[in-house]
Amino acid sequence: MRRLHILCEGQTEENLATETLRPYFTSPDAYVTVSVLNTRRTVAGPDRKGGVGRWSALDRDIRLLLRDTSVHVLTTLVDYYGAPSDTPGMGSRPQGAPRDRVAHVEAAMAEAVGDARFLPHLVLHETETWVLACADTLGELSGKPSLAASLRALSESAGGPESVNDGPDTAPSKRILRLDPTYRKTRDGPDAICLTGVEEIRRRCPHADAWFRAVQERLGTR
Repeated sequence: MRRLHILCEGQTEENLATETLRPYFTSPDAYVTVSVLNTRRTVAGPDRKGGVGRWSALDRDIRLLLRDTSVHVLTTLVDYYGAPSDTPGMGSRPQGAPRDRVAHVEAAMAEAVGDARFLPHLVLHETETWVLACADTLGELSGKPSLAASLRALSESAGGPESVNDGPDTAPSKRILRLDPTYRKTRDGPDAICLTGVEEIRRRCPHADAWFRAVQERLGTR
């Protein structure tokens, strides 16, 4: 049995990984474990979990997890939008398409960690990008058909969900909240993705599809 471990940025990503990604990647030959980034370790009391303030926090948890020899593949579920500025590769990103820029950072992360079991993954641009690919389901869940139409139009005008940019006022989550102030990031997004299914994400989000394919290849389940 090969073990895939998914290190998540926060509760939204943990819900997504547990409800959707774990069943998707599990097979007779592979199983999946999930954890949330420890952003602050304390001597007394529970550690603080969720959010990526600096690369050092993510790097620390990655290296701790890689000490476990039962982990065959370690990957991350972290937003590219808002990723720490000191993340390897951030300062040397090339000009060009978002997919090329995020791939550059992921490659630099892999080089910095230096373990072949580590498969860096930054969601382009954030988890709500995948929610945009599930617009119809989110509209049904919210009882707002007009929301689905607005989200579809947004994705189409940008050239696809992953092309919606990552500005502080225009990132996918900001746009969804502007259209639907009742949207619950930690629950509604993961639910919409789970009900829609991974294949729709793969069909509409090329960067995500490349990650799914890479995980399956490493697990030997593709």
